[in-house]
This record gives sequence, C-alpha cells and structure tokens, in this order.
Amino acid sequence: MKFNVGIIGCGSITRFRHAPEYKANPYVKDIVFYDRNTERAESLANEFGGRVAKDLDDLLNDPTIIAISDCSSNEVHHIHTTKALLKGKHVLCEKPLATQVRFAEEIVKAEKESGKILMLDHNQRFTKAHQKAKEIISNKELGEVLTFKTTFGHGGPESWGVTKSNATWFFKKERSYSGVAGDLGIHKIDLIHWLLNDEIVDVHAFGGALDKINEHGEYIEVPDNVVCALRTKNGRLGTASFSWTYYGKEDNSTIIYCQDGVIKIYDDPNYQLIVEMKDGTVINYELEQIQTNDNQTSTGVIDAFINCIVHEKKSPITGDEAIRSLRVIENILEQLS
Repeated sequence: MKFNVGIIGCGSITRFRHAPEYKANPYVKDIVFYDRNTERAESLANEFGGRVAKDLDDLLNDPTIIAISDCSSNEVHHIHTTKALLKGKHVLCEKPLATQVRFAEEIVKAEKESGKILMLDHNQRFTKAHQKAKEIISNKELGEVLTFKTTFGHGGPESWGVTKSNATWFFKKERSYSGVAGDLGIHKIDLIHWLLNDEIVDVHAFGGALDKINEHGEYIEVPDNVVCALRTKNGRLGTASFSWTYYGKEDNSTIIYCQDGVIKIYDDPNYQLIVEMKDGTVINYELEQIQTNDNQTSTGVIDAFINCIVHEKKSPITGDEAIRSLRVIENILEQLS
C-alpha cells in the first residue's frame, strides 16, 4: 500500500522535517507541495522529487492524496486543516493547532464530522529520553511527582525561518498571535501534560518583547520571553520559561522532582536522562540527542502519523489534547495583555 501526501506551506519546517520524513517513509508514493509562493513549492518539489499543486483547491480535491501536513502559519491552521478534514483527508497539523481555543474547537468539530485522523506535531513526546521518563513516572519508580521545571529556548526564529530575516511571520501579531509562547512554550505544556498524565489548571505568567525587533527597528508585537508558575489539577507545582533570546546553546531541558528522587531530561551534555535517587544512587542514560534547529534528525512524527493511517489506529496526539495545551497558552497571553 502506497499513497500520496500533500503539504501546505513550504517553509523550513517542511524542508527540514516533514518532506524528508515523508520521503523516507515506505508507504509514501509521492509528495504534492502547495505554497502561496509557487517558487518555494517548486524548489521543494525539485529537491524531494515531488510535484506542485497550482492552488489549495487543487491539493484538497486531488483524490490520490490521502493525507496532508498543514505547515502553514498559525493564523490559517483552522482554515486549512478544517477544509482538509472535511475534504476527507487525514491531517497532521503543526503546532499550535490554532491561534485561539475557539478556532481549535472548529477543527476538532470537523475532525469528528469527517471521521478522519487529526494529529498534532507535538514531537517532544517521541524522543527516547522523554519516553523513558514517562515510563519511570507512570511506574512510580520514584514515587509521586511533586514539582517540576521546564524550559525551551534558542536564539529565535529569524535564523531558522525560510526568509532568514526579522521580517519573519513569527514576529507578526496577526500571523503568529502568540510569539514564543505558541512556538516553543506549547511544546513544553503538552510535554508536562503527557509526562505527568495531568493538566495545568492555574497559571501566573510574566513576559514581553525584551530584545527582538522587527524589520522597522521596533520591538516585536508578540512576546520573545515568557516565564510562568504553574499548578496542575492534581496539585503539582512547576515553573516554565520559553525564550527566543537564548543566544548561546539551545536549552530544551525538563527536571521532574519526585518523592524518591529527581529525573533530569536533556540537562547534561553527555547523558540525555539522569535519575538521581534519594539514597544517592545516580543512573545515567545515554539515549539520543534531541533534535534542534542546528541538528536535524528524524522526529518520528511522520512515521507515527502514517502508521495510524495504514493500520487504522487512533491519533497519539489528539485535537482535544491540543486544545488543553492551547488553553494554557491562551491563559498566559491574557495575563500578558
């Protein structure tokens, strides 16, 4: 069984992650690219041996396309993903699912009406270190989780995006909407929800545009830094920080403090997971380096998405889960306004 897939949006996330992972998947026959900028679509079609859709309707109405990756900018996810689902396509949507919860709910409604698979690209769930940590926590090997702290920061999207400039859509309020909170923060909110099998219900946040400027030399309209205190439904307490101004090495670390020890994830350059027991025992796990903007490796997301389609499995990252994480981001943004 082989089938075609389509990709909406031909920026860096498509070039470095979606397209090469579809190309490597044995079930994918051909990739059809669509972008408002036709030259970008043609460039990726040449690079990955695919073809170009002349417009969005051409892509959505193509009966040979079974699944679509929505890699468009944040403000149109709810338009493109909803249309694709209602056209009978399975959809892998980039995060965040939408700019606002009310738009995300439109997508989930379309998912349920269509009966098709909707999956979110919260790729941190697929790393070996995070999966091992999930196993330790679920088995209560260190007792109950008490507190946590998590961070995700790098030097900003202007060096990652396809335009390589501070005119990037990530800096635009009307397109990004949420700045670093929706770009990096939502990854860590989803991760905490998943790792702890819990939900953040209370947030106290600070943030703003501390350093990033746009193409006009003005501070950007969305936050480039957010720091917050969090409380979960089950009473765990934590802190989170998200930043586009970590101008040294990227930081993607999470530390979970339990009754009988500590789990340190991506906190050490040599060991991706370290367990420090209450009795002084230390267990070092050498698993795999996490994917960064400078170190592109397979995320496993595309394979998981295709596996769901081929074997008729449920999405491992659902629209309802995405809404729970987006609700936290929305709460953060309300406090920053």
